[in-house]
Amino acid sequence: MNKERQFSVQKAVRLAELDLPSDLKNLSYPQCSALCDEIRSLLIGTVLKTGGHLASNLGVVELTLALHRNFDSPKDRIVWDVGHQAYVHKILTGRADALPKLRQADGLAGFPKPSESEHDTFITGHSSTAISAAFGMAEAMRISGDHDHYAIAVVGDGAMTGGLAYEGLNNAGKSRSNLVVILNDNNQAISKNVGAIAKYLTKIRSSSDYVRAKWKLESVIRKAPAIGDQMAVKLKSAKDKLRKNIVQTTIFEDLGFVYLGPVDGHDSEALDEVLEVAKDYRRPVLVHVQTTKGKGYKPAEENPGEYHGVPREHHGIDRIDLDSGNPELSIDECFSTVFGKELTQLGKRDTKICAVTAAMKYGTGLQFFYAAHPNRFYDVGIAEQHAVTFCAALASMGMTPVFAVYSTFLQRAFDQLIHDAAIARYHMVLGVDRAGIVGEDGETHQGIFDIPYLTVIPGIRIYSPACYAELQLCLRKAVCEDDGLVALRYPRGKESEGFPIQPDTAFMHLEGTDMLLVSYGKISERAYHVMENMRNSGVSCGLLKLTTVFPIPEDAVKIAKQYPKICFIEEGYQAGGIAEKFASALMNAGWRGIWKARTIDGFVQQGSVNECLKRVGLSEDALLACAEELAHEQPS
Repeated sequence: MNKERQFSVQKAVRLAELDLPSDLKNLSYPQCSALCDEIRSLLIGTVLKTGGHLASNLGVVELTLALHRNFDSPKDRIVWDVGHQAYVHKILTGRADALPKLRQADGLAGFPKPSESEHDTFITGHSSTAISAAFGMAEAMRISGDHDHYAIAVVGDGAMTGGLAYEGLNNAGKSRSNLVVILNDNNQAISKNVGAIAKYLTKIRSSSDYVRAKWKLESVIRKAPAIGDQMAVKLKSAKDKLRKNIVQTTIFEDLGFVYLGPVDGHDSEALDEVLEVAKDYRRPVLVHVQTTKGKGYKPAEENPGEYHGVPREHHGIDRIDLDSGNPELSIDECFSTVFGKELTQLGKRDTKICAVTAAMKYGTGLQFFYAAHPNRFYDVGIAEQHAVTFCAALASMGMTPVFAVYSTFLQRAFDQLIHDAAIARYHMVLGVDRAGIVGEDGETHQGIFDIPYLTVIPGIRIYSPACYAELQLCLRKAVCEDDGLVALRYPRGKESEGFPIQPDTAFMHLEGTDMLLVSYGKISERAYHVMENMRNSGVSCGLLKLTTVFPIPEDAVKIAKQYPKICFIEEGYQAGGIAEKFASALMNAGWRGIWKARTIDGFVQQGSVNECLKRVGLSEDALLACAEELAHEQPS
């Protein structure tokens, strides 16, 4: 304890008064309780305005405080699985003042980011990675001779439905590293947890008395003067041997971990005690902590799925009722719901259609299919690799599986797409949601890489609709007419009101022009406005909008090669993108002209969609400037 920074146990303390995180170790339990109340008020008042992950952060307030009271960050390395629940961690490491700019351009990232703070030890954004990362850190400490510090992985029970978590557990359990895994068990991922692991955790929750008594007794004995530590070690050994003979072990113990818990994740004193015991083992330990998602905010407690991620307020208008909840959280029509409703209708006509999600039933709009066809709906948990292989097996038996998945999460199943689906040419459909820029979630979630990695798969067909009507049309084609592996990619959010281009119209030609804009997806609307602005300034051009983007349509190449000047506009990654492939097809067809491409090069940080597009040179003004430059450029 830092004696110069002791606080009176009777005095309430506030975040602004603390030297964070070191002062947290000096607080009394009443002060801890008051501080947790302050943090919850800060989260509710801020996140409902900025947007972000609310329920998950409300659930880990006491747990995060306990971690910083019992460990010495950043010397002790805390790794947050997924990282969406790390807002409290950011507050307790001195970033509360930056919270009003959460998930905004040049503001606080919504996920751990080492470039933002030394306390953010690892980039996270996807599920089930923390155990592997923390084990690597623990081994690096061991190799370098640091036996005094720990690596801590904080993993949600939802992440335990992902196979990578068990790969990490299996490898780490054989070691003698200073690794502590915190299993944050709130019985809720984004959608309700499913599968045998969820049932297993429920089972060990219901038989917690023995384990709870064990670590409680060890804690008491360890505090005894002089002989406490030695007695505790002997007692641990004797009790472990006895327990193996009379009590069934947990899966975690079978993998080599010491298992402690379950413990109440909202009891600061109990958390301090169990973490002290965990540190004493100096070997891989799993601490099972039970928390309530949305704790302290009634609407989020009653509906944690709806408050998992809340939207950002617009125009500075305060529409929040802190008692009844945020009325803006209702499910509006968007690309995801249109996809889900259309698939549900197709499922009524064809009983072989199956819908699959990886713990994102509501996020992908598949709740409608589930309600209508529950016996053909599968939530496989946070397991994208398994989902693709499972779909391939369904297809091998004559079913038509449709896997709805966010673009950024589909990256995890690349091997299965090639090995299990494409080689055998099984007919399955990928609903690639959140394709393109998604905005505030930042680098780990932007859907800009699916085109480059999907187009290397032989035989794949890719659609990229620009509006709802095209989405419905493409889904019908993909499910009912195509064969092999088909991907249907569509953006986050809503279509634009009064979409200016007729659905499935590929070509808009203006006479007397030698310049063509080529685009696809939602950003093709911006290309249309550029064309209109060019015409208003006296410079006309044509617009070619692709709906089938791969393989490159031959008729599109025939149209484009008639123009000596072409500008391709793509909301996707440059290397391996459609712009690159379209240019190659043109060259192979004998076209020799002036070519420009506006695409994305590099990772895209957080900000609104419009801010991100502006940053990468895809704002309407930037595109217009590019087109005007091309219009005045002369062939060399």
